[in-house]
Amino acid sequence: MASDKRQPPPQPSPLAGLRVLEFSHTIMGPCAGLLLADLGADVLKVEPAPGGDATRKLNGFAAGFFATFNRNKQSIAINLKTEEGRQIVHRLVADADIVLDNYGPGTMEKLGCGSDELMALNERLIFLSLKGYLAGPWQDRPALDEVVQFQSGLAYMTGPEGQPLRAGASVIDILGAVFGVSGVLAAVHERTQTGKGQRVGSSLFESAAFLMASHVMGGAVTGQTVPPMTARKGAWGIYDVFDTRDNQQVFVGVTSDSQWNRFCQQFSFGDLQNDERLATNPMRTSEREWLIPLLRKALIQLTADELMDGCTIADISWSPVGRPEDLLENEQLLANGGLLATALASVPNAATDAIRASQVMLPGLPLEFGDEKLRSSVATQPPECGEHTERVLKGAGYSVAEIASFMERNVISGC
Repeated sequence: MASDKRQPPPQPSPLAGLRVLEFSHTIMGPCAGLLLADLGADVLKVEPAPGGDATRKLNGFAAGFFATFNRNKQSIAINLKTEEGRQIVHRLVADADIVLDNYGPGTMEKLGCGSDELMALNERLIFLSLKGYLAGPWQDRPALDEVVQFQSGLAYMTGPEGQPLRAGASVIDILGAVFGVSGVLAAVHERTQTGKGQRVGSSLFESAAFLMASHVMGGAVTGQTVPPMTARKGAWGIYDVFDTRDNQQVFVGVTSDSQWNRFCQQFSFGDLQNDERLATNPMRTSEREWLIPLLRKALIQLTADELMDGCTIADISWSPVGRPEDLLENEQLLANGGLLATALASVPNAATDAIRASQVMLPGLPLEFGDEKLRSSVATQPPECGEHTERVLKGAGYSVAEIASFMERNVISGC
C-alpha cells in the first residue's frame, strides 16, 4: 500500500463531518464527489477490485480525467461481485451520509448495492443517482456527454450551420454533477427536519435540456427558428473577434450606448460616434453588415496590446483568444489562490516517470466564503487505487487477519 498523503485542510470546511461513498467513473460522478470533497466532506472512492477505476487508464482527450476529478478523496478497492465485498459495502453504508452512484442503469442493483438495498440499511442515507436520463421512456438507455449534446440541440447551436459540434469541454457531465450536488445539499437540509434520507437523481440529458431553455424561449418570442450561434442575429452591435497587426485575435464586446461612445472616443472613431444610423445599440445591430468590416479594417492596424489597453481605458469588455494552458499564468487565478497544485502520480499511462512525479496547477472550485477563496491547497492528492483499503477496513472493525484473508481471495485489493 502507498503511504497516506492526507493533510489537514487549510481552512474550515463547510461539509466537514459528512461521509460519502462514491461509486463512479469518468467525469460526472467523480466531479460530484470532487465538489463534496472540496467542500470538506470525507469522500471514499470505492473502486472495482482488482483493476480499479478504468478512467485511470484512458488516453488521448481523456488522459487527464482521473487526476482532475479525484483530489481530496480516499480510495478503497472492493470486488462487489463477491458476497463478502458486498457485505463490506453494507457495513460502510451504516455510517455513511451519502452514496453517489454513477454506474450504468441497473448496475448497482445487480451488485446488491442499489438505492433500495442500501437505504434499507440506513434510513438517514441520501442516495445520489447520476444517470443519462431521469425517469421516463429513456431511463434505461446508456448515455454520454456528447450523445446528449446532440440530442438536446447543444451541438446544433455550437457548430456552423450544417456542422453540429460538441462543446469544447464536458459541460454536461459537470453541470449534471452540479445539479446532483445541489439536490444532495437540499436533501441534507431536509434530513435535519425529518431525520430521514432519500434518493436524489440528476442526469445528463435533462441537464443539457436545461441549457437550451433560453433558446427555446427565444424562438417562441421571435416566432423564428433559432439558428446556430455562428449564424445568430446578435443582440449587440459589436460583439466580435478582431484580428490585430501582430497576428493575434482579441474579442471585443460593446454592449451599451455609453460603452459605444467611450469606444469611439478611445479609438478616434468620431465619424462613427456622430453617425445617426449608429445612435443606439439596436440601430448598430441593424448596421452590422457594413459596420463590422469597417471596424475590422481599422482595428487590424493595432497590435493586440494596443487594442486591449485601449479597451481597458474605455472600460469595455475584451479578451484575447485564450487556450487552456494560458490559465497556468492567469493573473486573476494566481492572485486569489484559484490554482491548485495537483499531482500526476496517479496517472499510470503518463509518458515518463518524470511526468508522473510532477504536478500541474488546476483550477479549484469557483467559490468564496467570506473574503477567502475556497481552499488554497489540495488536502489530498488523487489517490492511488486502493490506497486506503486497509485503513478504512480497520476503521470499520475488520481484524488484520480478516483483511489479509480478503486480500488473498481478491475480495479487496491495493491494485
